[in-house]
Amino acid sequence: MQQNKTQWKKWFAAASAASVAATALAGCGSIPSDSAAQSPQASASVSAAPAKPLELSIMLPVFNTSYPKDGSPVLAEIEKRTNTKIHIDWVPNSSYTDKFNITLASSKLPAIMYVPDTKSSSFVNAAKSGAFWDVAPYLKDYKNLSQANKTVLENYAIDGKTYGIYRMRALGRNGINFRQDWLENVGMTAPKTIDDFYNMLKAFKEKDPDKNGKDDTYGMVLVKWTGTWASGFDTIKLWFGAPNKWGVANGALVPEHETAEYFEALKFMRKLFEEKLINQDFAVYDSAKWIDPVVNGKAGVIVDVTDTAGRIEQKIHEALKAANKDVPEKQFVDNLIGVEGKNGLKALSTTGYAGILAIPKSTVKTEDELKQVLQFIDQTNEADIQTLLYSGIEGRHYTKDSDGFIIPSTDTVLNESEVSGLGQMLTYIPEARTLKSKKTQTPLSIKTEKLQKEAEKYIVPNPAESFISKVYSQKGPQLDNIINDARIKFIVGQSAEADWKAAVELWRKSGGEEYVKEMNELYAASPKK
Repeated sequence: MQQNKTQWKKWFAAASAASVAATALAGCGSIPSDSAAQSPQASASVSAAPAKPLELSIMLPVFNTSYPKDGSPVLAEIEKRTNTKIHIDWVPNSSYTDKFNITLASSKLPAIMYVPDTKSSSFVNAAKSGAFWDVAPYLKDYKNLSQANKTVLENYAIDGKTYGIYRMRALGRNGINFRQDWLENVGMTAPKTIDDFYNMLKAFKEKDPDKNGKDDTYGMVLVKWTGTWASGFDTIKLWFGAPNKWGVANGALVPEHETAEYFEALKFMRKLFEEKLINQDFAVYDSAKWIDPVVNGKAGVIVDVTDTAGRIEQKIHEALKAANKDVPEKQFVDNLIGVEGKNGLKALSTTGYAGILAIPKSTVKTEDELKQVLQFIDQTNEADIQTLLYSGIEGRHYTKDSDGFIIPSTDTVLNESEVSGLGQMLTYIPEARTLKSKKTQTPLSIKTEKLQKEAEKYIVPNPAESFISKVYSQKGPQLDNIINDARIKFIVGQSAEADWKAAVELWRKSGGEEYVKEMNELYAASPKK
């Protein structure tokens, strides 16, 4: 009799544990799996029958002609681990925007929909009309999603609501990349202040940093001015105390170009141009060729995302090998968050995301269904599932070396047909945990990853990032061109301070006044940080 009681207790405990596991995988309710496991009352009341798999349709962009089909090995493994049945609607990336708008206008939407542009009028209008779930109230209930970055969430909010889960990208990604070998050749150390930065550029032009005996180098390469942060100037202006797009003064938003600090940064750029420390053709220089002068030993600095340093380093190695030269055991390139101005170290913030995964209400109809979908997205942030989605199955799509790094299969056909593209559904919240390849892990890449994390302490956010302006949607290009043209003319010495002020006044009269008024109305109505 005692033996029967013991066996019964073992069976009951096993059945209860299985029930809880099945419930957690299905994402029933808003209770995280670890909380459910600690609730004996809940586990005892749940049926031992396995939960029905959650059916998920997902719309994602694809960059190859071959892609994982429904039920293929990796997807099957994901389904097994998350208790789901997944259908992916793959859309060629080149036509994704068109397909997105067509699907949005239809009556049949997927359960999870990748949104590439959260500020597009089609998505904004649909979100405002109630087509998508506001997920903000639910994130706190999930192990990983509860750790979402608040700044990033605010960056794509619409009227204070969060219509999807962001796909994380580094917030503190921008900084300085420079030729470390040149710096050593001119007897200098990494710059810490704006003056140090200027002196480095000057030395890279005047002190023969490549030691070839010729006057054939200059300090920093810039690309054509497009009104985006990619110009490099948007990082440099912060060192002088200028805001990121919009500043706040006396409780009101102020356009960056109307601040004294912005003009100080312009005067600095003019000085660099006059002394030929930057390329004289920057206003028309193609961004596709941005790193070439640094790789080819013509320029020593590029202000861009700090992972550009790794790309430059790799290109230098490739160039040496192509010329049948040995690659020295040294690092050619290094990077920095930035240099200090009068207000200390400042870094340019990115938006922190690359599109979002939105959940349509027409497909995911109830709150319980929403919680199951969120549970699935939360589970994709576990290390093992991240690795599955990004690298595939060990032994089939990759192996591990003795240090635990992955060695991808050389079978590109297999990888494209079973793995490639699945990473598009990764949100990386709160971080990327997937296994890495040793090829991508160099001392420089490891430093860059740490640098971008550290930079988050110094970033200057745009207080108006989430605002959507009707005025700007109509007059944005015209307004941007007025400032961009005036900026170029001042830097290259074709205009004076009075001309700059006249251009700012023209900006105001051409719609800027209306734009500023609208943005301040949005700011006044928004929850302040």
